[in-house]
Amino acid sequence: MASSAVVHLIDDDEGVRQAVAFLLSSAGLAVRVHESAVAFLDALPSLQPGCIVSDVRMPGMDGLELQRRLKTLGVTLPMIIMTGHADVSLAVEAMKAGAVDFIEKPFDDDLILSAIRAALDLYDKTGYRETEIAQTQAKLKSLSTREREVLDGLLAGHPNKTIAYDLGLSARTVEVHRASLMTKMGATSLSELVRMSLIAGLLPSG
Repeated sequence: MASSAVVHLIDDDEGVRQAVAFLLSSAGLAVRVHESAVAFLDALPSLQPGCIVSDVRMPGMDGLELQRRLKTLGVTLPMIIMTGHADVSLAVEAMKAGAVDFIEKPFDDDLILSAIRAALDLYDKTGYRETEIAQTQAKLKSLSTREREVLDGLLAGHPNKTIAYDLGLSARTVEVHRASLMTKMGATSLSELVRMSLIAGLLPSG
């Protein structure tokens, strides 16, 4: 990790900005806070290299629109998306657009610190992220065909009832498959399951 790297934190909630900035500073990371996506774009001419940590839901310009704008401008800093809404569809869209990770609020301190360090070390090919991807892909291969189909439905943001209808199964059967795949993946929540799947490159079509 380059010592000059800066974490650019974008969130319209002042309390969140202060809390996360304090966490990162305490961990020895350089932080620059921005109260909006527009404020961040205004600061681009003097931008230090590093990574971007942005809330997805913000007034004016949201995190996804910021992603699109940065891509248009040719800015390639690794970007982590934060969401407080457990919104699967937004997380999927952000990952498809090039985000390196998404973190659900309220998040574990160690989780966001690990994600940020991985983003800052993105070009370190032997870093932990490649190991995490390989381990998750191995877990995905252990799933049965039905479990993968249920997982695809969850990644598409569908509730159990919809998945059951689409697969011609009972809701109870889907619940059993869902519990089994959660165990095999080592996920303790839907958010964690989705995050692991997206990190491993498992993106729903469409």
